[in-house]
Amino acid sequence: MGYRIPIRKFLKDDRGVALILTILVISLIVALTLQFNTFTRCDLQAAANMRDGIRLRCVARSGFNYALGVLAKDKLESSIDTLHEDWADPETLSGNSAAMFSEGRFEAKVSDHSGRIQINKLIKSDGTYNNVQRDLLIKFLQLPEFGLEEGTAVNIVNAIKDWIDSDNDVTEGPGYGAENSYYQGLENPYACRNRPLDYIEDLIPVRGMTNNLFHGNGEKPGISRYLSPHGDGKININTAEPLVLKALSEYILDQDRVEDWLEYRENKKNDLSDYKKYPGLSDMTQEQKNRANSLLTTMSTYFEIRSDGFKGSMIKRVTGITERTGAGLQILSWKVE
Repeated sequence: MGYRIPIRKFLKDDRGVALILTILVISLIVALTLQFNTFTRCDLQAAANMRDGIRLRCVARSGFNYALGVLAKDKLESSIDTLHEDWADPETLSGNSAAMFSEGRFEAKVSDHSGRIQINKLIKSDGTYNNVQRDLLIKFLQLPEFGLEEGTAVNIVNAIKDWIDSDNDVTEGPGYGAENSYYQGLENPYACRNRPLDYIEDLIPVRGMTNNLFHGNGEKPGISRYLSPHGDGKININTAEPLVLKALSEYILDQDRVEDWLEYRENKKNDLSDYKKYPGLSDMTQEQKNRANSLLTTMSTYFEIRSDGFKGSMIKRVTGITERTGAGLQILSWKVE
């Protein structure tokens, strides 16, 4: 007779295997359930974030449109623009925003691009230098805050001219510029722009333009905040920042009077319609008056609006450039971040 396995022992072993299998199946179901629950919670959170993101974009756009309304109202009330008006006061623009929404708020800020040096006016319609704008930009780049020597400043300005004019002729004497032949010879080549700037960031690839010069660092400011691609070439002396005024000082204001002018425009809140009445400007030479007429204004046309929508730790930003004319406001560019 052969060896036989007792039936009871076999059944007992089978029950043990069944128990193990049951435990494994239950463990798998629990793991799948937990994973499904995690996916469901993530989907719900993503949906909530999307909902809040859409809501915040609407809040930020409301702040942008509110700033547009303030600019339009200001145009109806006065043809003179100063930093004492509602559009220049963030508290006026944003102070009551939390009361406008059941959830969220916005912070809006308007910057005057007419108070900046306007790069596209560096050249005339025929592609030749606008010498007044050239001298102003060279003077600006030579300010101690940027630490550039005259030769370096001249070369950068020449390179900017070549970057925005339509030809491929390198600007020379004094200094030198850069056209397609230079940019195509780089390790990572690219084409010369050869057309006006759309955004001030379009200057970044220009020969001689460094990250520190454009953006600044902890010790020195960047030039980007003082420049604009928009405008007719005239700078609003009532809204220009101190470094822009310093660049104007050689031709318009005596260097020692820049601080006096800043104090004057701070105190004379309602008497800035004619800057030539300011002591020291009334006795300008004819050459200075000619430069003043071609460089200075007290009216602003181009503005940058930045509106941030907030809810808790979430932020959505809307930025845009608007042109204000007699016919109203025209949005030139728009970006949602």
